[in-house]
Amino acid sequence: MNYVLDIMGPLIQGTGVTIQVFLITLVLSVPFGLCLALLRISRFKVVSGFVNGYIWLMRGTPLMLQMLFIYFALPFVPVIGIRLPDFPSAIVAFVLNYAAYFAEIFRAGIQSIDRGQYEGARVLGLTYTQTMRRIVLPQVVKRILPPMSNETITLVKDTSLIYVLAMNDLLRAARGIVQRDFTTTPFVVAAGFYLLMTLVLTLGFQHLEKKYAVYDE
Repeated sequence: MNYVLDIMGPLIQGTGVTIQVFLITLVLSVPFGLCLALLRISRFKVVSGFVNGYIWLMRGTPLMLQMLFIYFALPFVPVIGIRLPDFPSAIVAFVLNYAAYFAEIFRAGIQSIDRGQYEGARVLGLTYTQTMRRIVLPQVVKRILPPMSNETITLVKDTSLIYVLAMNDLLRAARGIVQRDFTTTPFVVAAGFYLLMTLVLTLGFQHLEKKYAVYDE
């Protein structure tokens, strides 16, 4: 027990980094994903095709590879040539990647709304923006909660990938203690931290699903 308390400091610090990556990614990738979804279903074929290609690229290549590319290869790309520190590199990679997944979730939710509601809104004189904001999106939020919950929980676990950039997240902190003390206890404690974070998210999404389920009664 004393050993667990002794290693809590580094693990809590690592958890702080993990939570930062998670929160920043979530705050930026959800609205970006919604924008991509709206462009994806656009009537302009060029725009729709470009966004579709972007989503295919982000979902078809590993997140770790995207992080490594942004951190190591981006500085050598002609014209762009930007060198980002480790933390911004991780954030950019996570946001670009998860926005693509959230975009597909939003797209599926938007396209699940009956076309008659769009036509009814047009009869009432509502613009496309007003239709999306007042009629479509409130229904979409309720429908996409389960897949959003799954993707958000996956995001918590994927934050462990930032160890490849030598960032001192929860997993890297635990691994450092394991290599120092030759015991797997830090991994068990780290697993407990991850389980606690995913439990909080699970309960939060379950509460939201029950709240929105009221409108189905």
